[in-house]
Order: sequence, then C-alpha cells, then structure tokens
Amino acid sequence: MATIWELDFYSRPLLDDQQKKVWEALICETPQSLEHNEAALFRYSQFCPSSSVNSLWLKQALEDALAQSGQRPQKVRFFRRQMNNMITKACEEAGLVAAPSRRTYELERWLHSRLKDFYPQQAGYDPQLAQAGAVQYPELNAAELPDAARGDKGDRWALVSLELEAFADLPEWEISFGETLPLFGRGLAPDTKIPGLILFSPRALAFAAWLSGLELGYLALQREPRPFLSLETGASDRWILANLTDEATLKEAKGFESAKEKSQGVHFLALQTSPETEAFAGFWLLQSGAVLG
Repeated sequence: MATIWELDFYSRPLLDDQQKKVWEALICETPQSLEHNEAALFRYSQFCPSSSVNSLWLKQALEDALAQSGQRPQKVRFFRRQMNNMITKACEEAGLVAAPSRRTYELERWLHSRLKDFYPQQAGYDPQLAQAGAVQYPELNAAELPDAARGDKGDRWALVSLELEAFADLPEWEISFGETLPLFGRGLAPDTKIPGLILFSPRALAFAAWLSGLELGYLALQREPRPFLSLETGASDRWILANLTDEATLKEAKGFESAKEKSQGVHFLALQTSPETEAFAGFWLLQSGAVLG
C-alpha cells in the first residue's frame, strides 16, 4: 500500500526574541487502517524562523523527513490554499508530488492536539495568536459533475447509515476504488450510526474511477442557491452530487448532517451499480471538520 504524507507549513502562536512569528513544518503519515495507531505513524516537526520562510527551507525539511522516515510517499497532501505555490515548488524540488486536499484528517488531529497541549508550553506562546486559528476562505461555487461522471436517468441515490461495528470487516468487502480512515480507537460506541450516501448507477465503475483521481474531502448539505448535497474535493472544489428537490429529501439531508455531528464528522460515500449488488465500485470513508490555522 502506497505511503501518503500530510504537510502543513505555517506560522504558529509563538513569537521569537524579536517578536516575530515562529513558523513550523509539520509532516505526518496518512493512516490507512481502520485502527488508529498513532505510534505507528511517521511524524516530523521542525520550527522555522520567519526570516527563512521560503521553498528552499521547506525543501530541506522535506528531504530531512525523507531521510528520517526511509519512506518516499506517493504524494504529499496539504490544505492551505495560500501556501500552494511555496509548498508545490518545495515538493517538486524534493522530487515529490504535492496534492491540494481537505483529506488531511490526521494532520488536523495533530494540530488540534498541539494547539491545546504543546504550543502553550513553549517559550514565546501568544494566546491571542492562538485564538486566530481558523482559515477563512471565500464561499465556493458549486460545479456540475462532468459528463464522464454523470449517469443516466436511471441513476438513484439514498442516504443510509451503518453502525460502527459493521465496519469491522470492511477490509474484506469487494471495493474497486476507495480509501479508508481510522474508525476504531476514537471513543465511539459500537452502535454509533455512521451516515453515508450511496449512489446507484450502471456507470458506477466509471464514476468511481473518476472520483479516485480527486482528493475527496467530505459531503455537506448546501442550502443556497438551492438545496443540494455537495462533494468537497481538493483544497477548493465543490461538486453538486445530489439535488434535494422536495421537503422529504431536504429532511433526509438534515438528518444526515445531524448524524455526522454524533459520529465526530465521520461518514461515507459509496457507489454501486444497483441496490441488489454486494460489490462496491467505490467506497470512501470521509470526515468533515474545521480546517485549522
């Protein structure tokens, strides 16, 4: 199974002796198991003075991480749009593939932990900087799915849920395209409902193949300009996945959002050719949540 890294390079709530912001490179491995084993995942961190913030410094940090890990990741995911040019250039110069993505779940988990427990213990910690953590981006415009991903009039969709314990044998499911994330070890009860969207289409395999080339982030209910379920991909893309054309479907979508709140944001997207088949053309475990600064 190919290794994937998640990267953040940005200022932290720390000031140096000259009252300049301290920057930091964080790199962690994307977990690819249902069990969350933090100790088994590669992690790398290095502080950077504000005077050295550039792609050359980051390239060297990436090369140091490569030497420490003994791994060469298939790609390096990052969520910060404003750092796109610097991160992409550094990755390219280090011989790595940069992937703008909101599928940086492990990195965000690590950042949450450091903001709570690590940075406050460091010299130069500034609580005011820590309060300005969320990344604010303009509202995204939603795009229609391209022709390659669209089905025919026979396509259907359904919002469903599975209890957490039902995913224990997920590695044995027949899935053509997809990606998992740690479900167990989060403190969720075995009977926690994990909500999901299943798309049924004769072209499910082609659709799943197209989706596999994207960085799938999460599903979300959008209310404007009309109600629909969106698929958030990459660092800044939004697709119209299912239109909510009446009160009944809108009520279902609201229930889907409520269920996500109870499952720590965990949900899934599945593609099948029909409700009768047991195989999945595509199956992705997803997680929604705030992106940190």
